[in-house]
Amino acid sequence: MKQDIILSGVGGQGILSIATIIGEAATQAGLTLKQAEVHGMSQRGGDVQSNLRLSDGAIASDLITAGTADMILSLEPMEALRYLPYLDKEGWVITSSSPFKNIPNYPEDEALAADLKALPHVVTVDVEKLAHEHAMPKCANVILLGAASRFLNILSVEQLRGSIARVFGAKGEAVVEMNQRAFDIGHNAALAE
Repeated sequence: MKQDIILSGVGGQGILSIATIIGEAATQAGLTLKQAEVHGMSQRGGDVQSNLRLSDGAIASDLITAGTADMILSLEPMEALRYLPYLDKEGWVITSSSPFKNIPNYPEDEALAADLKALPHVVTVDVEKLAHEHAMPKCANVILLGAASRFLNILSVEQLRGSIARVFGAKGEAVVEMNQRAFDIGHNAALAE
């Protein structure tokens, strides 16, 4: 069993925190993990991307080749579309529907939504709206991870929730509980799709 995931977004959105949670869960589960991070211009709101490869066997490379990713998990819809050439024809795109408009010629919202809707396997969640509705503005990334958990066939919900507890444990029980609740909100939002 294996799963290749491209994580993408804009600097400061929490993509690397998602990678840490998934990676820690995979390590605890005894899986092989390879990760390649491309930080880009994250300090200036540039794109951030990470290749995350998980397997119960050996992994030869830390990079995902074109047409082989099982999932694109993105906190920014245009960034999700940027990595479509890497997605397997049966792969899933799990993305925030909330654009981060940091360039002057950013596509129109309707065009972006239409491009995403045209994909055969896509889940879009307005994680920013959910984060604000539930008074957890710094947890949009964990909400998205919760939505993606339905499609992470190599890790269970319990393993991911346990990883959240371990990753955020040093910040206190309240932070752990808030992030686990954010995860559950995202998990339930994907069900409603």
